[in-house]
Amino acid sequence: MGQPRTVFFLSDGTGITAETLGNTLLTQFDGVEFKKTTLPFINTPEKARATVDLINQLASRQETRPLVFSTTVSDEIRGILRGCKVLFMDLFDGYIHTIEDELQQKSTHAAGRAHGVADASRYNARIAAMNYAMEHDDGQSTRDLSKADLILIAPSRCGKTPTSLYLALQHGLFATNFPLTEDDLEQLRLPKSLEGLAGKCFGMTSDPERLSQIRTERRPGSRYASLAQCAYELRQAEQLYRRYNIPFISSAAMSIEEMATMVMQEKNLRRQTF
Repeated sequence: MGQPRTVFFLSDGTGITAETLGNTLLTQFDGVEFKKTTLPFINTPEKARATVDLINQLASRQETRPLVFSTTVSDEIRGILRGCKVLFMDLFDGYIHTIEDELQQKSTHAAGRAHGVADASRYNARIAAMNYAMEHDDGQSTRDLSKADLILIAPSRCGKTPTSLYLALQHGLFATNFPLTEDDLEQLRLPKSLEGLAGKCFGMTSDPERLSQIRTERRPGSRYASLAQCAYELRQAEQLYRRYNIPFISSAAMSIEEMATMVMQEKNLRRQTF
């Protein structure tokens, strides 16, 4: 494999949209290593010119030209950025004009709309969901469990916390999670606080080797991290899920985004739009 190919994500806002769209395209190219840099808040002509100078200086020292994904909306700033001596891909340019023609209306060209606070009530709902997920993380609280849209259950270190937080922050869902203890797994029962709530539950599992590796980073040399213990807990967890007819997925080779999407689809949870 040769040297990593340099990639820039340019934006007049946070850069999240440019990263998301650009990375989605780059995943289709196996065997190519990318060195990625995000340059956000390019919202003045001065910042745009400084960005062009920076990228062109870097490009002049490389054998291959960098790739640039841009989601800036100002025509002036976009015009300046096109001076980059790179493969320049404007991720808005190919779509905004098509939508304008279809709607018979000009776009506002307002920066930062994709991840701004466009609707206060929806923003507050997302914050409420985040607070709920944090309060109820890892079974810390049993208050208002009836409000939960979803309850993730799994043995320790199977990805419950990041998935529940992602569901709250990204989709505004009231998601909580509970660890399955050794007693729960041995007796193949749900935690007592979840009695009657099996319909809200979704199980997570993993690969024994992967789980052992993750636990070893936390408690090296412990029984908790041993391959035998991990295999036992995962085996018991799957039996428990089947006993209560709880759907489950493995987190071993899935991203948080993939897991969240599969959970929502399986539980028929509606995505909130912010």
